[in-house]
Amino acid sequence: MIWITMAAVLVLDQLSKYMITAYEITDIPVIKGFFHITYMKNTGMAWSMLSGQTGLLALVSAVAIGVMLNYLLKNKPDRLTSFALALMIGGAAGNLIDRLFLGYVRDFLNFYIFGYDFPVFNIADSALCIGVFLLLIASFMEEKKNG
Repeated sequence: MIWITMAAVLVLDQLSKYMITAYEITDIPVIKGFFHITYMKNTGMAWSMLSGQTGLLALVSAVAIGVMLNYLLKNKPDRLTSFALALMIGGAAGNLIDRLFLGYVRDFLNFYIFGYDFPVFNIADSALCIGVFLLLIASFMEEKKNG
């Protein structure tokens, strides 16, 4: 299940990015004023922090993937932690592929929340955020169980 989750995130991420770029989609209002498909090239990370630091971000991603894989294989964590890490590894790998082969990450999901134009993101970013959230829940549950 863990490997399927990682692969699914990676395939969905890369396929969605391919579709956006292959069809040269720039800005399509899906739900006007709330959700648009807006293609952007991001040389940084969230909120374009560390823009232009592609090599550093690729290195950090590769190391993070290695650490998470090592943890999964050596520690055999519970289901929720394993699922969270699988989402995070798949997401990190999706963005790492972009950085290594393109020099930037392809972002396209653009939400306007209560008038705020939230930074454009992609499937990999979503998987990473959901994975972090689930990992926090798993940690909280583990702490509560042991404490």
